[in-house]
Amino acid sequence: MLVQIPANTIDDMFVHKYQTDQLMVVRGSFILVILHDGKYQYIHLNDVEPKVVTIPPLVPHSAINLNDEPCMLINAVIRHGRAHPADYRPLKAPFPFDLDRVDRLSLGKQCQIAA
Repeated sequence: MLVQIPANTIDDMFVHKYQTDQLMVVRGSFILVILHDGKYQYIHLNDVEPKVVTIPPLVPHSAINLNDEPCMLINAVIRHGRAHPADYRPLKAPFPFDLDRVDRLSLGKQCQIAA
């Protein structure tokens, strides 16, 4: 599916029980945030260095686009069962995102994994 992340957006977190997301940016850029082992991982995805990121079931994730332009990406979803209503309900982030880190990462000045 084709997905747009609007400009100047911080999405809620989501976790899918029966779905794997496979993401690749086709226009623009954004920061993918993944919650793993109680820490956020920040991954800069863009159309200049295209790569596919796979998010397996039960991994909380979010998207941040602090740019002035929307980001377009493809999500090649793999379903592992029927869609569940909880798959599309937002989660409350357990702690705030590090927006300074997001800014630096967007500018290519920092490694991608949060400490």
